[in-house]
Amino acid sequence: MTSEVMDATTGPARLTGMTAQLADAASPYASDGPPADRPRVGTMLRDWRRRRRLSQLELALRAGSSARHLSCVETGRARPSRAMVLRLADHLDVPLRERNGLLLAAGYAPAYRESALDEEGMRSVRGALDMMLASHLPYPAVVVDRGWNVVAGNPAMGVLLDGAPPGLLAPPANVARLALHPEGLAARCTNLPEVRAHFLERLHRQAEATGDPGLRALYEEVRAYGPPGAAAGPAHGDGEPRPPEAVVPLRFMSPHGELALFSTMAVIGAPNDVTLSELAIELFFPLDDRTAEVLRSLDASAAAS
Repeated sequence: MTSEVMDATTGPARLTGMTAQLADAASPYASDGPPADRPRVGTMLRDWRRRRRLSQLELALRAGSSARHLSCVETGRARPSRAMVLRLADHLDVPLRERNGLLLAAGYAPAYRESALDEEGMRSVRGALDMMLASHLPYPAVVVDRGWNVVAGNPAMGVLLDGAPPGLLAPPANVARLALHPEGLAARCTNLPEVRAHFLERLHRQAEATGDPGLRALYEEVRAYGPPGAAAGPAHGDGEPRPPEAVVPLRFMSPHGELALFSTMAVIGAPNDVTLSELAIELFFPLDDRTAEVLRSLDASAAAS
């Protein structure tokens, strides 16, 4: 693990590529509706409704409207108010980034800001993220954005990144690629079929829920990866199958033998900013005492040096 890799995953949380700040005004851009080349808000709402598998009547009842009015909105015969766009988006569980897109398509200003994490107003959030990463030591923890790009991580992530080629570690490093690329962690994973199936299912579900073409492209990319060039080793030391486990573990070979982790995901509660709404913190925990002992030893050695 080089110092460049550690610099990319440690220290104050950073989010690249999200520096634009959206206006917060409530007035519409134009009274005559969106430009002709902008997607129709009705078409977009219909797509979200179908993605959520709701009928017009079901959505109308939830939003306190009528199926007739919703039909007129979807076909473009009626223009929804700003409040109705937001109300429908809320009941459709549309992500904040896409809610801004719906408002723009309807001819209104975005409702949610998109801030960079290095802005002064985000200091408390940066502090909270740094505290979570540091307090989780000696176990690995990483902050990712919606596209699974690494925003920040703690030094214990080195045990997972060890041996990955520079191309996979170059910023912005991507957790999906690091995990499933045949030259990444997949080459050391001893239960790769199980881990791969779980990660792909989660990524596919996220792509479907958000409608994000970038996530769809990432899913198709990692799904197409071939098997690692070398076998990672047997799934069990004696070749016998393991008993069923309560979680899908991540088992991988290290210089200290096979280690086993499981993870939990945390998100920012009640975000009112696009950037914050798309952050997630993955916290890894040891699945057995031996893994915990190895990680504590590595952390102690790093602190001593």
